[in-house]
Amino acid sequence: MTGDVDLRHHGDAEVGGGLADFAVNVRTGTPPEWLAARIRASIGDLAAYPDPRPARRAVARRHGRSAEEVLLTAGAAEAFVLLARVLAPRRAVVVHPQFTEPEAALRAAGHEVERVILGKDFTLDPAPPSGGTTPQTPRQELLVPEDADLVIIGNPTNPTSVLHPADAVSALARPGRTVVVDEAFMDCVPGEPESLATCLPPGIVVIRSLTKTWGLAGLRAGYVLADPYLIGRLAEAQPLWAVSTPALVAIEACSTPEAVAEAETWAVQLGVERDRLAAELSARGLYVVPEARASFLCLRVPDALGIRALLRQRGYAVRRGDTFPGLGPDWLRIAVRDRPSNDRLLEVLGELGI
Repeated sequence: MTGDVDLRHHGDAEVGGGLADFAVNVRTGTPPEWLAARIRASIGDLAAYPDPRPARRAVARRHGRSAEEVLLTAGAAEAFVLLARVLAPRRAVVVHPQFTEPEAALRAAGHEVERVILGKDFTLDPAPPSGGTTPQTPRQELLVPEDADLVIIGNPTNPTSVLHPADAVSALARPGRTVVVDEAFMDCVPGEPESLATCLPPGIVVIRSLTKTWGLAGLRAGYVLADPYLIGRLAEAQPLWAVSTPALVAIEACSTPEAVAEAETWAVQLGVERDRLAAELSARGLYVVPEARASFLCLRVPDALGIRALLRQRGYAVRRGDTFPGLGPDWLRIAVRDRPSNDRLLEVLGELGI
């Protein structure tokens, strides 16, 4: 899309044809039956126009916010499009590597976008390097420009699985600057200690998605948390009834204390298996981005595109990394599945000499 990488390439393009799916970061075995039953029951209400108010109040309660600070969207992707339509940044910056749809949405709306590429281990350090910056400073060490009035960052970040400290993300805020934090994978983190959804500092916009944890990619369910003025502007730009009745039912159901507790239990179990898989891959001499906290691992593999092709021949789909700015042809993203599935993938990698 920009001449260097395909920003519109996503994990769903990797799967199909009976391949074992390690490319898409949606939790397997979802939606759970209790949620699927509620969605099925909502079909009886399709003759009426969607009423977002109950779901909006539920999201507000879940994060300790007012309903005026919540906008429900057809997934996080719609939220990025709405922000691109409403905001008029003079200098927009996207912190990479990260989910590419925010940059794609900005470019599609006619905005120029500047990339800041994170350096070693892809961790955010908003403090200036000692001695300041010079024309010789490597690209990955550049700070977010002081005059940037729109900054977008993921936390935890897709595809690196890095969880940035909340203080480091909040430090990006400035008067006159909007900082958009994509927290689509924050519910992978037990307790969500680095989330800004509850405190929502001035100038911070938080985007959340229910797609990954609850298996709702085909339903499109997400929301934006921001100050009431910006929420009102986004709502004006959003088409009427943009979120369907089944999606609203799902959003309300997944925002209850019981659902949050269920997601917390899953996040703890995920963390155990993710750390085991990361250790197994590291023991084989692969570089796995450390301190992974989301439902996937990012790893550097010599000839990653060739390995990806060989895995496909053996029935396994993994996500290529070269379509993420800041990565390249030696990177892959692998979703964390259950232990038996992960072990089968490890066996196949072993057969390939990895």
